[in-house]
Amino acid sequence: MATPHLGSCFRWTSPVRRKGTSHWQFIRNLNSLIGGSLGNRDVDLNLTSKEVTGQNAPVGAALAVQKVQPSGTLAYRFLKRLFDFVFSLCVSVVLVIPVAIVCAFICLESPGNPLYAQERVGKGGKTIKIRKLRSMVADAGNVQKYLSSEQLHQWEVERKVDDDPRITKVGQFIRKCSIDEVPQFLNVLNGDLSVIGPRPITRDELEQHFSDEEKAELLSVQPGITGLWQATDRNAATFESGLRQKIELHYVHNRCFRMDWKCFTGTFGAMFGKKRTGR
Repeated sequence: MATPHLGSCFRWTSPVRRKGTSHWQFIRNLNSLIGGSLGNRDVDLNLTSKEVTGQNAPVGAALAVQKVQPSGTLAYRFLKRLFDFVFSLCVSVVLVIPVAIVCAFICLESPGNPLYAQERVGKGGKTIKIRKLRSMVADAGNVQKYLSSEQLHQWEVERKVDDDPRITKVGQFIRKCSIDEVPQFLNVLNGDLSVIGPRPITRDELEQHFSDEEKAELLSVQPGITGLWQATDRNAATFESGLRQKIELHYVHNRCFRMDWKCFTGTFGAMFGKKRTGR
């Protein structure tokens, strides 16, 4: 399925290509300063399995990512990356002290490293490590120790569990306000994530719940700290029901500044509104 053109949301590609290289070179240079990735103008990117997963990765892990289109128009990609960099830098500076205080409370309730990293699939099938504040007990990885058989099944499918007994009291608070996601702004600064985009998922989730065609579409955009799923149904829309996939792909097909603004403002309602959906 061809990726829809987003010119209806923002159109500015042909002037840059037709009037020499000065404007293009300026944008490329500025983009490199903020760690952006504009792609090769608007041409297809043909990725081999080694380019996607590394020299020693199995061929099956390449995810059949072929002819991945750059995300939207040149202007959209450049301005979105500029916003990501500036906004994330400001958030990181402003919240460094509050996050340090939260880390202290986490360690007081449950000794151990207050931060942890999770492996997820990034743009183009690249494996990335996203950072989060620890909201569970230190040995939460031992799921058999804490979860019932029903909860284990939900964990295997969704990687989230209702009424998870591993979540600490501090963890309940930071999850309700989505404070546990704050360290991911560092992932945005280094270019692994965007502020707005499909939520990064595990490779197992990608293989189990998306067709090859859907994988290529999903991996054609930068995953985000928040997105349409968080701003709308979030916990009610699961992979098992098929709604989660539809929401994430709807964003990919319709991404533009207006869609990003909807996701951005909707996230605050999910975080602080009467019907908070943090889990």
